[in-house]
Amino acid sequence: MSKNAPTTDQKTDTRLTHAGRDPASFHGFVNPPVVHASTVLFPDTASMAPGASRYVYGRRGTPTTEALEDAVSELEGAAGTKLATSGLNAITLACLSCLKAGDHFLVVDTAYGPTRHLCETLLARLRVETEYYDPTLNGDIRRLFRDTTAAVFTEAPGSLSFEMQDIPAVAAAAREIGAMVLMDNTWATPVYFRPLDHGVDLSIQAGTKYIVGHSDVMIGTVAASERAWPQLQDTHGAMGLHVGPDDVYLALRGLRTLSVRLERHASNALAVADWLAERPQVAAIRYPARADDPGHALWKRDFSGASGLFAFDFVPSVTKAQALAFLDALKLFGLGYSWGGFESLAIPVRLQGIRTATAPDNTRQSVRLHIGLEDPRDIIADLAQALETALG
Repeated sequence: MSKNAPTTDQKTDTRLTHAGRDPASFHGFVNPPVVHASTVLFPDTASMAPGASRYVYGRRGTPTTEALEDAVSELEGAAGTKLATSGLNAITLACLSCLKAGDHFLVVDTAYGPTRHLCETLLARLRVETEYYDPTLNGDIRRLFRDTTAAVFTEAPGSLSFEMQDIPAVAAAAREIGAMVLMDNTWATPVYFRPLDHGVDLSIQAGTKYIVGHSDVMIGTVAASERAWPQLQDTHGAMGLHVGPDDVYLALRGLRTLSVRLERHASNALAVADWLAERPQVAAIRYPARADDPGHALWKRDFSGASGLFAFDFVPSVTKAQALAFLDALKLFGLGYSWGGFESLAIPVRLQGIRTATAPDNTRQSVRLHIGLEDPRDIIADLAQALETALG
């Protein structure tokens, strides 16, 4: 073990600073090298035998990919981590590692839209039956279990709706039948919630968002429990997944400042959400970190912090045209998908017609905001002028 390696009693910020680094192995340089490689040369045939050498081919791992995997495993408390080319690719990898033809797959109704698309296309063609469930079922999810239920997919808070789930209760129920538990934990990251500590088997992150933090790399991570690790490792190899070394390096670099960035994102978001809650044009804020949010109690019990992503609803009198005019009037906010970078972003949100297990009666115009690292006073001023421009 390197003298820089984190120990089990160290705090998150220390782990983020030192995990995945071993300067002594690279002539004292602080960061691991960016290894561009395909072929690995062996000194003799004995070294080519399976298991004889640490590195065998670029696709199967390099010092660069290993550094990020080790760092994420340390942060997640995982038996091992594998990298994917995007968040959705990480979700696909995790699903394929624990599902087969004939399996029943329970997926929370508030899941990320492309996750649903994966279930309804690729997984359906592989004869995996997906059933969506109400996020408020929590431990009562037991009533949906079948003899063929192989896995349960969770996400907290939910995409666009920001509803919370009782992850420990869902995980405990799934363990009773031996089902694997997957969680998309991109919103909180393992800095604020460690899924594996709460019974989850596969913790998924779109590292594109907060790990990278600069809107310039697409990458995903899947961290596994002891029982999920062998199959995840095997599936990753069978799929031939590999992330380019420059992207891995940038993700590792972003990881070092993850905690300090998240603190600023969260404090900015709470200030902005509190301000918006007082506007007469705004009907509701959907952000679990606020005390008036329906999921606040679960968030406060299980999570140690929040990120910069939330949504709000306009009052019923605001039309779609006015909501879009508000977005078009924003100057500091970019209009773009994804989130987690240093900049503030906004998109229109449609909650109707997306879910199938539950039917939200919210027909109001909604907006999702990612609050960046700008000064919150400037962010609020931009929102104020956009409200005035669009709504008067």
